[in-house]
Amino acid sequence: MPKVSIIMPVKNAETHLVRAITSIVSQSYKEWELIVVDDNSDDSSYQLAETQAGKDPRIRLIENSNPGIAHALNLGIAASGGSYIARMDADDVSHPDRLQEQVKFLNERPEIGLVGTQVNFLGDRNQHAGYAAYVDWTNELISSTDIRMNRFVESPFAHPSVMFCRILVSSYDEPYHQGNFPEDYELWLRWMDAGIKMAKIESPLLDWYDPLDRLSRIDPRYSPDSFYQIKAKYLAKWLKEERLIDRPFWIWGAGRVTRKRAQFIENNGIQFSGYLDIDPRKTNTNLNGIPVLQPDQLDLSKRPFIISYVGSRGAREKIKSFLVSRGLQEEQDFILAA
Repeated sequence: MPKVSIIMPVKNAETHLVRAITSIVSQSYKEWELIVVDDNSDDSSYQLAETQAGKDPRIRLIENSNPGIAHALNLGIAASGGSYIARMDADDVSHPDRLQEQVKFLNERPEIGLVGTQVNFLGDRNQHAGYAAYVDWTNELISSTDIRMNRFVESPFAHPSVMFCRILVSSYDEPYHQGNFPEDYELWLRWMDAGIKMAKIESPLLDWYDPLDRLSRIDPRYSPDSFYQIKAKYLAKWLKEERLIDRPFWIWGAGRVTRKRAQFIENNGIQFSGYLDIDPRKTNTNLNGIPVLQPDQLDLSKRPFIISYVGSRGAREKIKSFLVSRGLQEEQDFILAA
């Protein structure tokens, strides 16, 4: 049986660390090692992990001398020896069959390099409605095709739910990069850009907690602008690689937020011809010299490529339906982004 290395970075997680480790010890799949990387905690996390390691030889504890989650993850991976590498966070809970199901999936689907799972959102859905809606959206993306086509909308995986083949680490550069961007999303975009197929198990195998001190809430690398910039980088790269840049580009959405998102892709060398919008107050006008048209006014004979930057989920679905009804194909004639 292939061995699984679970990488768990820890930063001041004393209140829930034992719960997370216990969920790994309780796995039905037994061929694993858990590498806990203490990222300069100043609470009792190190001591708690040390105690757990003393109870099970499959648990190893190492210290990250170079602070930061990307460094901690790379350190853990470098110290691991499994054929498959799984992620786990110190504030989440893996269901007992999580590793078993992911190993089975990767064994049976050798064309897939990374597999995630659906997750249960265990935060306050009323107080954090936006985050809950994001989790619901990720849970809808199951197939490799759906994940690939929606990669420029948001990060399609809950990071602690993924497992990937070790060969990706040696074949495609150091896994996690340090920078002014979310390290997991950048990795998914980089690997998909390299042709790696990713999928998801259609079952919630991880309880994803939502503490107030979650990095995605407090770290500037997870700010909206950081997401927009990293998306724009890989979207522009994909457009150039697919030789789409000779076609006229149109941005669906002419609002202030959409124009800001369009600016990020323009900064990556993509020039666009105009905006599409359904708001009659904006259409048939010019914004800084750029025309704004109703979607049905667009001349399809010129083979335009459309980037939808409208953020709301319901609107994206309507936009896709409209474009498909006009004979356009996703990824060939348009792409959904946010």
